[in-house]
Amino acid sequence: MSGRTHIKRFRAHRDSVPAARRHVESILTEWRLGGLIDETTLIASELSTNVVNHAKGTGDYFELGLRRRNGTLVLEVSDSYQWRMPELRTPTLDDLSGRGLVIVDAIAAKWGVRPRDPGKTVWIHLAISQAELT
Repeated sequence: MSGRTHIKRFRAHRDSVPAARRHVESILTEWRLGGLIDETTLIASELSTNVVNHAKGTGDYFELGLRRRNGTLVLEVSDSYQWRMPELRTPTLDDLSGRGLVIVDAIAAKWGVRPRDPGKTVWIHLAISQAELT
């Protein structure tokens, strides 16, 4: 099956991070992509946490989108914070934060950021192989 899309809106609040993880797990289970649940929920958690921690005061909500197309799972997290785009950096051992995009970069086949009006969307691609289908 390809061409499926699901978008859900979450409040920009710390309680939304576990809710976003549960939502991703539910959708991937429904789409029979159980082999991608661990990686996708981890990435959703990192990107949702970034919104909650860095986009405060810019909007009440963020959107999490999942698309399945042409052998690729696409996850997108969009918010209205428009003043600073996320960048991959190398945290030091003493840094207490800054590892989210390092994790995303290590797991995703491809990822990036695109502006939107207002704000931005961070997107990732994960390849769907026969091993991930359940």
